[in-house]
Amino acid sequence: MNDRQAGTSGHRASAAGIVARCAVLIVSDSRTVETDESGPLAARLIESAGHQVVHRALIPNDDARVHEEITALLSRDDVDAIILSGGTGLGARDRTVEVVHPLLERKLPGFGELFRWISHQEQIGTAAILTRALAGVARGKLVVSLPGSKAAVDLALSKLLLPELRHVLHEIRR
Repeated sequence: MNDRQAGTSGHRASAAGIVARCAVLIVSDSRTVETDESGPLAARLIESAGHQVVHRALIPNDDARVHEEITALLSRDDVDAIILSGGTGLGARDRTVEVVHPLLERKLPGFGELFRWISHQEQIGTAAILTRALAGVARGKLVVSLPGSKAAVDLALSKLLLPELRHVLHEIRR
């Protein structure tokens, strides 16, 4: 094990007791609480990883509404991470990224890069270039914006976010 790996292992060990308090926002004009599968899946995955879902909402794909919801969550003391699903494509109404991006004080470009790479390898091939998934830090909280599909939420949470969530929050808090 090299020094960098040893440092990462030490930080992960220090973060082992962290329980993330998460908000899950589904951004969609076409889904309802009854038809949405991404929100319940995200909540199940988060909770099965030992974290908490402290807020869940389904909101329209409207810049002002998305901004209002995110800024309200950024002000809450009981939220460590905000996970958005929807609005990351190229359609005219896909504007979640335009709302989230300016709120981020520090970006995590590796998240989007890895998400697209794994999506390319395992799920959708070259269509992975059409997603603008991103992650970063705003006001000391992790903010992640994912595509709206159930498969994208599963991939992002299971393979990228949840394995590193404690470590990410530990680093944010240092």
